[in-house]
Amino acid sequence: MALYAIGDLHLSLTANKSMEVFGAGWENYTERLRQSLSQLGEEDTIVLAGDTSWGMSLEEAEADLRFLGQMPGRKILLKGNHDYWWNTVSKMRKFLEEKGIENIEFLHNNCFTYGEYAICGTRGWFWEEEQGAQDAKVLNRELGRLETSLKAAGDREKLVFLHYPPLYQGYQCPEILQLLQKYGVKRCWYGHLHGGGCRLARTGNWEGITFSLISADHLEFVPKKICE
Repeated sequence: MALYAIGDLHLSLTANKSMEVFGAGWENYTERLRQSLSQLGEEDTIVLAGDTSWGMSLEEAEADLRFLGQMPGRKILLKGNHDYWWNTVSKMRKFLEEKGIENIEFLHNNCFTYGEYAICGTRGWFWEEEQGAQDAKVLNRELGRLETSLKAAGDREKLVFLHYPPLYQGYQCPEILQLLQKYGVKRCWYGHLHGGGCRLARTGNWEGITFSLISADHLEFVPKKICE
């Protein structure tokens, strides 16, 4: 039994938006994901850190969700900026139940336990988004979701997963970083960055928190083992 993580699968079995147009690094990525995900065991858990499917609706994302459902192990999904199919948790759960997909869950205003750990997280927010009143509104909403998740963890060690990086070269999201420090978080994983942008990621230790980039192309489409 082990816990894994990977982000930004950008599956497109129905939406016809293959990431292969972005270069050789994405060549045959769906099959590469199939091969690596199929190596997980039924007792394993994998966190998918956003941008899972290019589908514009649950119906359009069905093939991608079914693809994941056919892979072994428990999947915990959080929202990314391109997950346009994302809906209320109740609607997503009902959709999966109707389609007979039983091993996918959603990290949204909650947390999940894994042994002595708590799996916490939310989408987060990022400097490249448009600034203004709407930016503040969305950031505050994400801060609330992250704190709800961290509170739900209680005294367990908190493993935090975000889609957007809270640290980037020349940028920090102080509000998110302060929350991580407030709740004693020691490890945080994030995605969103691709290609050349991965070189600008801030990884390693920052103020006692270890940050790791887990976008799929950065990991060469092989999930990262977090713990056993």
